Amino acid sequence: MISLVRDIPPTPQTRQPILAFRQVSKNFKSVQALDQVDFDIYPREIVAVVGDNAAGKSVLAKTIAGVYRPESGIVYWDGEPIEIPNPSAAQERGIATVFQELALCDNMSIVQNLFLGRELSGPVTIADNEMEEIARTIFRELGAKIPPVRTLVANLSAGQRQITAIARAMLGSPRIVVMDEPTSSLSVTQTAEVLNLIEQLRDLGYGVMFISHTLSDVQAVADRIVVMRHGRVSGESLMSEVTYEDIIAAITGVPNELTRATKERSPLAPPTALTEINAALPLPTRLTPRPQALARHSGTEHSR
Repeated sequence: MISLVRDIPPTPQTRQPILAFRQVSKNFKSVQALDQVDFDIYPREIVAVVGDNAAGKSVLAKTIAGVYRPESGIVYWDGEPIEIPNPSAAQERGIATVFQELALCDNMSIVQNLFLGRELSGPVTIADNEMEEIARTIFRELGAKIPPVRTLVANLSAGQRQITAIARAMLGSPRIVVMDEPTSSLSVTQTAEVLNLIEQLRDLGYGVMFISHTLSDVQAVADRIVVMRHGRVSGESLMSEVTYEDIIAAITGVPNELTRATKERSPLAPPTALTEINAALPLPTRLTPRPQALARHSGTEHSR
């Protein structure tokens, strides 16, 4: 029977990142989309990536997913240098990506969308019952509220479509889940459901990359935040140690504690343990709790 639980020790303080980018660059002719980017994804952690339009967030996600190949830099997987030449290689490695374009077929059921292109076969015909049971197990372990798996996707809400796309990504037994704007255009209730699902993925042991323009959503669920600006990482911190104002300043390019104290690594240095990374993270003078989290879960706030 399928299980989404990752076999990961409960103490993250001594682990290496699953995936690490070191000095990774990507350009499109004269446009420098990624400029010497250092970026890590750890197990059992939600790392939020924020920034203005054209900051490089989606290009970073697509480079992780194998859609784009970097011109320079090194990619590490469990501390070993690797290449991700295409999306198939990324999936085989254990990287699942949910893009803004969900690519679901409205005229097919939930379970048909989950297994589209990788249907399970019985001795004579497609194993419908087995696929339906696997689909139910995935939704149950994710704690997702979804109609019966034979329901047509055309009849789903925007939030249920997003949850279906996330569930589809889990079929390949990934270790990392990359989500590009999963809460955009969702209602308050639907946003809360998707954010709860993202937290559930972290609790199950996955490393989650969460790209979003909605800072209240980011503050509600993220453990760590990375700010991008003009293709570079302009700031990085534990989420609990920065304020909303710090994040806005880093996005807009105003110097502050977040941008000044961003960790530095030697060029192409291999990834270090999480304890060393945390020691180098910024310690802003202004510390605030995360009131958006309480407001979001209670359904009283959702800023755009």
